[in-house]
Order: sequence, then C-alpha cells, then structure tokens
Amino acid sequence: FGAIMVDCNLRGANLTGANLTGAKLYVANLSGVNLKGFNLEGAQLSGANLTGANLRDVNFGHSRLSSANLSGADLRGANLKKANLSGANLSGAKNLRQTRLDRACLGNPKQPPINLPAGLKAPGKRC
Repeated sequence: FGAIMVDCNLRGANLTGANLTGAKLYVANLSGVNLKGFNLEGAQLSGANLTGANLRDVNFGHSRLSSANLSGADLRGANLKKANLSGANLSGAKNLRQTRLDRACLGNPKQPPINLPAGLKAPGKRC
C-alpha cells in the first residue's frame, strides 16, 4: 500500500529504515536525499525532484518516474526494470548504463526521457 505524500518537501531528509515500497510521492522534493539500496518498487514518483540524490542500488522496478527530475542523481546499480521514464530529466545522471536504461519503458513513446547523458538512447519499450 505505501505512504501517500503529495507535493511534500523531503529535501535532505534522513529516511533510514523507511519503507517506501509502493509509496505515492507525486511532485515530492527528494533532492539530495540518500536512498541508497531502498526498495521503491511500484512507487509513484511522477514529477518528483530527485536532483543530486544517491539512488545507488535502488529498486525502481515497475515505478512511475514520468516527468521526474533525476539530473545529477547517482544511478549506479539501480534497477529500472519496467520503470516508466516518460518525460523524465536524466541530464547529468551519474553511472547510468544503457543496459539498465533498456530495461525501462515509456508510457507515452512520443514523450521520451529528456536530456539523456551523452551516448545513451531512450528505451524503446512501452509500459
């Protein structure tokens, strides 16, 4: 079921031990937050601000990251399997590999992720 927090400011918050599986964090400000190793499977993060966040080894499987801002976020080892990245800003995302990006999908193929790091292509799968 998960937490429901709409338009909340969690910038720099210590979320150690929080269970965010299936959380609804629409338009949440999570900039600079350390979510390393968190399970965000099925989370709704549409429009969320994740700039500069530590997202290493985060499970974003089946999550909705449409129009989310992940610029400058560290995505080393993040699971993006079937994560919806329609309109997401991935400019300057660190440690993002094409093989991980290829596991993601687009809910609207006409709205691919914007500002992908150099050399990466938008996933071709539809959610």
